[in-house]
Amino acid sequence: MKVTCTVKELHKLIKKMHLTPVGLVPTMGALHEGHLSLVKSAVAQCPVVVVSIYVNPTQFNDKNDLKNYPGTLDNDLALLEKVLRETDIVFTPGNKEIYPEEDKREFRFGNLDNVMEAMHRPGHFNGVAQVVNRLFEIVRPDIAIFGMKDFQQLAVIKELVRQTGNKVKIIGNPIIRENDGLAMSSRNMLLEPGIRKDASIIYKTISSASSMITGHDIPEIKSFVENSINNIPEFKVEYFDIVDDTELIPVSKQGEMKKGKRYFGCIAVRAGKIRLIDNIEIGLV
Repeated sequence: MKVTCTVKELHKLIKKMHLTPVGLVPTMGALHEGHLSLVKSAVAQCPVVVVSIYVNPTQFNDKNDLKNYPGTLDNDLALLEKVLRETDIVFTPGNKEIYPEEDKREFRFGNLDNVMEAMHRPGHFNGVAQVVNRLFEIVRPDIAIFGMKDFQQLAVIKELVRQTGNKVKIIGNPIIRENDGLAMSSRNMLLEPGIRKDASIIYKTISSASSMITGHDIPEIKSFVENSINNIPEFKVEYFDIVDDTELIPVSKQGEMKKGKRYFGCIAVRAGKIRLIDNIEIGLV
């Protein structure tokens, strides 16, 4: 693999190879098996893959969150060395490469701007759209692969592509989990040991919620989720919503769920000082 931190050299490397399709896996580093599953998927589909490692400041509404975000570049490169080929590129830009000028663009995503993460992290998805759009402009990928753990982010990126008319194909890959079910996340390494031990309650609870749809209405399921997790010391549910997979419109009763559509239970939990998200498909009866 090749490593570059400049747009100019990245363009030279891609042009020199004359290979298509070009795959892109955007990351913020602190890589784990979840990220590597995305990279392996890209490698299987594309003769040249660009993995970007860039902690984007515009998507952090909490500056402490940005400050505490783990940076493990040497380890990240060592992990990528095991799965990338000679034709693949790791792009590690600084802020000036991504934002040569302040990015003042404002995006509007309809209902996606008004639910779940958008309510708890104002401006977050505008920052995501800014950096993803810039990466698309820089790399010009044919395929871009994202993880389904960031369920709302995936929906936002699909809408961004629709609005901008970009021809890139967006692929969402399944969540990769730890042995106890916790969704893999770079934030997991920040969990205190006692909190980490109890964090498996999140996946256990939403798994139970998924099976409850056959005999309980949505208000009962939501109460079950909130009570189960909030009863664990230092755990607090910020939201649990059951939404469709495109507009992410929350449903308040089972009768609102339409056959032929897919629905997911999406959750955000404060686990001590760390915020965790997860989701699971909710099947119709």
